[in-house]
Amino acid sequence: MTAPAADFDENHNPWQVQGSEIVYQNPWIQVREDQIINPAGNPGLYGVVSMKNKALGIVPVDAEGNTWLVGQYRYTLSEYCWEIPMGGGPLELDILESAQRELREETGLLAARWTNIMRLHTSNSVTDEEGFVFLAQDLTQGETEPEETEDLRLWKLPLAEAVQLVMDNRITDAISVAGLLKAARLLGV
Repeated sequence: MTAPAADFDENHNPWQVQGSEIVYQNPWIQVREDQIINPAGNPGLYGVVSMKNKALGIVPVDAEGNTWLVGQYRYTLSEYCWEIPMGGGPLELDILESAQRELREETGLLAARWTNIMRLHTSNSVTDEEGFVFLAQDLTQGETEPEETEDLRLWKLPLAEAVQLVMDNRITDAISVAGLLKAARLLGV
């Protein structure tokens, strides 16, 4: 891998913002429209979706190398999806605390060992959403506490099989794909 040229400045911003207006918001998102001058020097519009939560994904792995997937019908896609346990954490709260809550709510699992394995941006051309993925280990089973918008199914399977679902395009959620592949790599699966 070749490093960028020595005179390359990663902090240089070629975009100029001429004005900005919030055009929509609800409790979860805000949509902003910016009047800009693009890198070529031409005027234009740029829409930005800002999230009001951090995206959090959890890859729980037990001592036998199994993980848990959560299945649910995703309204935005009009299709059923298998994903790692995930949700949103308020910006002002500790991301680990929010991840622990999400894992417990969706799977009933509690983990004694937590490792933050990834920071990612879900679609950086249109949203500023920042996500984090945790590896949860030393698991004990408790009761699930799904939210009223969740009709969830749980699937316990070997981590290697979950990775194969990614490779077969059966898991397509970006945080799930990235999280499963990173966890498998870290664990040597």
